[in-house]
Amino acid sequence: MKKEKVKKLLLAIVGILLVGTGIAFNAAASLGNDPIGIVYDGLRNVLGLSAQQLGMASNFVNFALTALVFCLGRRYVNVGTFIYILPYGTIVDLGGRLYHVLFPVQTLPVQILGAFIGCILLYFGVAMFIVADIGLDPFTGTVMLIRDKVKKEYRTVKICFDAGCVLLGVLSGGRLGVITVATALAAGPVIQFFSERISKCMERGAAHKTESEVSA
Repeated sequence: MKKEKVKKLLLAIVGILLVGTGIAFNAAASLGNDPIGIVYDGLRNVLGLSAQQLGMASNFVNFALTALVFCLGRRYVNVGTFIYILPYGTIVDLGGRLYHVLFPVQTLPVQILGAFIGCILLYFGVAMFIVADIGLDPFTGTVMLIRDKVKKEYRTVKICFDAGCVLLGVLSGGRLGVITVATALAAGPVIQFFSERISKCMERGAAHKTESEVSA
């Protein structure tokens, strides 16, 4: 049981590293923020913060959403939630620096590659967080609350929620672009796909371990 908890904890930690880095890559690629990033960017704009202070803006949003989820759906808040929000801003800032180290010259092909990598990192990270099941990130927790209320599939609620985030982000001055539209449509199905695959891999690993123990 203890090993299982450690495995879930590690899964959540890797997930937050991927999510924060993915958000930073999308922002740095300058082809439009993903639906989560555009909310951060919009708040950054409203508060008059620099592009390098995107992590600070993300902290404000995440703490506010965590409070909301805690009040309305406490079951979605656990140790993993705090693992997510506490280092998140720092990870976003470091992810932005990593992007410029890997891609020092900004050309359109480089921007497309950077944004693609950012999206994959983001969605895989969120999927890992969901599968770890030790508390959700604030945005996913909010989506789950809405899903429970309207009783629809995650992918459907996620698409609608992302559309709302895009609208809010644009109205507050966040950067809109082709990546914004693409990710708003793709996020729900891709995250669900990754979540199912990660769950199956973990189940196969657990089953193999059980068989080995029985054989021994």
